[in-house]
Amino acid sequence: MSTFDDSPIPAPASDDFWMRRALALASEAAEAGEAPVGAVIVGEDGRLLAEARNSPIASIDPTAHAEILALRAAALALGNYRLSGATLYVTLEPCVMCAGAVVHARLKRMVFGARDLRFGGVRSKFRLADSEILNHRLAVEEGLLAAEATTLLEEFFRARR
Repeated sequence: MSTFDDSPIPAPASDDFWMRRALALASEAAEAGEAPVGAVIVGEDGRLLAEARNSPIASIDPTAHAEILALRAAALALGNYRLSGATLYVTLEPCVMCAGAVVHARLKRMVFGARDLRFGGVRSKFRLADSEILNHRLAVEEGLLAAEATTLLEEFFRARR
């Protein structure tokens, strides 16, 4: 997990660029025996704030999802739990826990790759991120590099069955 990277980012750093970074993190998670999910948070200025990969097994922590770890690191980097203006890129649709944390962090936008048909908290099962009954809603875009994210997940779980 890293935070606040001042190294130059190729201009313009597009959604595709950041999602490919999240996919690289997901691959690292798979290599470590964790479910292949990666997350990247980018500030409104286009700078990388934080990135993380799933690690509940290694950390013995059921909350150590990529999104939660990235949110924690981004908040520390900014010195504020509110990440207004930031965008989360994540390879898999967040679960209810992660979707709730994203809402609490007041992110502006979320881009995710593959839907999680069993546990998805943003589109598949629930719509927490843009629910009208909550005090904050964020823009949600889905499907970016979904085929790559889905393939990574399928290959990971196929190898374990």
